[in-house]
Amino acid sequence: MSQVVEMYTDGACRGNPGPGGWGVLLRFGGVEKTLFGGEAMSTNNRMELTAVIRGLQALNKTCDVVITTDSKYVLTGITEWMENWKKRNWRTANRKPVLNVDLWKELDELVRGHSIEWVWVKGHSGHAENEIADQLANQGIDELD
Repeated sequence: MSQVVEMYTDGACRGNPGPGGWGVLLRFGGVEKTLFGGEAMSTNNRMELTAVIRGLQALNKTCDVVITTDSKYVLTGITEWMENWKKRNWRTANRKPVLNVDLWKELDELVRGHSIEWVWVKGHSGHAENEIADQLANQGIDELD
């Protein structure tokens, strides 16, 4: 049985739009790795998506991954909406272009090949790993030039 990579992700924005940050906590076989970054102008949803993308980009082989996020936008987008967006050429049910389509397409490519379980947790509720991801996302904003 293969070991599972645990991934905890979060995004943050000061103003929406405004300076944004993303954070990722990865765990595999007793080893932890943290990732974070920021953008001078972004939105909270873009940072939530970016956190998952950066976490998946850090994997150097096909894995079983449990991704825990506090973003219903990311969770619902990837597990419910995306299939129909693709059928409609990246349009919503209202025939409007999907927001953040560049990131959704990148995420769509990155999830292929991995076995992923998606888990939602309530943000700022004391979930230890989600709090770490939130701190990393805020560090991403703090370290912007």
